[in-house]
Amino acid sequence: MNQAQLIDAIIDQVAADAKGAHSATKADVTRMLVALTGVVHGQLKNGGEVTLPGIGKLKAQDKPAKTGRNPKTGEPVEIKARRAAKFTSVKALKDAMQ
Repeated sequence: MNQAQLIDAIIDQVAADAKGAHSATKADVTRMLVALTGVVHGQLKNGGEVTLPGIGKLKAQDKPAKTGRNPKTGEPVEIKARRAAKFTSVKALKDAMQ
């Protein structure tokens, strides 16, 4: 699902939940997604975590430097330390996938 499809799906879901009382526009949903992205990036950049209710948790995880291998030559290559995002899904999402 790409961003445009996600926006359309959210609009459809909001309209179904609101039963016509309030409908969201594409611009509204796009602004919300951009804002969510900014919040998540900021939290993870600072080493925090973000819980997405019903979906899971995104958490910043520091990975230490390590030595890897160049698959072509087999020579050792130094891989720098980095911060990565780790996603852990909630039980309800895991159960829904089965």
